[in-house]
Amino acid sequence: MDLARYLVTAVLVEGRSPREVAKSHGVSKSWVYELLARYRAEGEAGLVPRSKRPVRSPTRITDVFEDEIVAMRKELTDMGFDAGPQTIAYHLSQRHQDVPSVSTIWRVLKARGFVTPQPHKRPRSSYIRFVAELPNECWQTDVTHVLLADGSEVEVLNVEDDHSRLCVASVARSVYTSPEVVRVFYEAAAQFGFPESVLNSFKLGGVPWIPKLAGRRHEDPR
Repeated sequence: MDLARYLVTAVLVEGRSPREVAKSHGVSKSWVYELLARYRAEGEAGLVPRSKRPVRSPTRITDVFEDEIVAMRKELTDMGFDAGPQTIAYHLSQRHQDVPSVSTIWRVLKARGFVTPQPHKRPRSSYIRFVAELPNECWQTDVTHVLLADGSEVEVLNVEDDHSRLCVASVARSVYTSPEVVRVFYEAAAQFGFPESVLNSFKLGGVPWIPKLAGRRHEDPR
């Protein structure tokens, strides 16, 4: 005999009070009264354990909305349009006053097999723009290859301050050599001052170019 039937039997058959039965078995008095009311109204069926899940969840969208989301997804895809959650949310807002959120639409699409999670993608938090706190704290250098209209190619050396994104130098050469890179760097430093550090993404002669930095003795190659 389960606990619910035992509590009802103790009250109705043994004649014990609901308060006493509840206290002796460590349950609430209100639950005992609820069991008694259910037994009187439904008999043994009223003592069957019932789900505690709410009858209605305010965050649960109706099946009608789910079907409409899926139908709209297929329709937009067949027409060659974007069929993402944001687009679907916009079209739903043109038909209904209250529509599910974009995240809810995404969950519906995922549950119906239209979206495959890709955990290997970089999280948004990783796309953080680097910004130096002070001017001349860090410069970045890079060489870009540019194809001209006549078919010839030149190399453009760009030097940028990571604090203000100021381009302190941008000079084109047919081919850059180490002395030319150093010359452009010192010309920029003569106008804007030497940086504390430099980041570069190119090599000269197979070796990364590392200039002398602020706080050390500088020799002008000219």
